[in-house]
Amino acid sequence: MKHAATWVLYVVGALAIAYLALYAYVAFTGRPFQPGDPIHIFRKPGSELG
Repeated sequence: MKHAATWVLYVVGALAIAYLALYAYVAFTGRPFQPGDPIHIFRKPGSELG
């Protein structure tokens, strides 16, 4: 059981590092967000469910 807990800790740590790396990549390479920019949600006309 102790061995399995160690592997779970390793997996959680690896996921956390991957998430931080992805966040840093998006933060440094993504389009800068300006406060006050409108949020555009594009939908196809007539695509309502039901």
